[in-house]
Amino acid sequence: MPPVIGEVTHFLGFLLRALGFLVFGLGAGRFVLDNFKASAWQVQIALALGFFGLLIALTNFSTAGSAGAFALGAGAAYFMSMLPTKATDDTKKK
Repeated sequence: MPPVIGEVTHFLGFLLRALGFLVFGLGAGRFVLDNFKASAWQVQIALALGFFGLLIALTNFSTAGSAGAFALGAGAAYFMSMLPTKATDDTKKK
């Protein structure tokens, strides 16, 4: 097998890992932010500690690119939560 095939699959693995961490960061960030607003203060503390603990663990145990992709996904989730929501049909009729 030519060595170029190994290099291509190695590159695709790095790319797929970064994309996976980006999507995971987006999902985890959306989960935390959606549940943070409607929770009691004890749950808010648990969500914040869990999220930042996960970020610290990823920074310590994964590569810099993977942790950066997770942080980019979480940042995108934060900015998506700040966007205005569209009114549903029920609120338009009232």
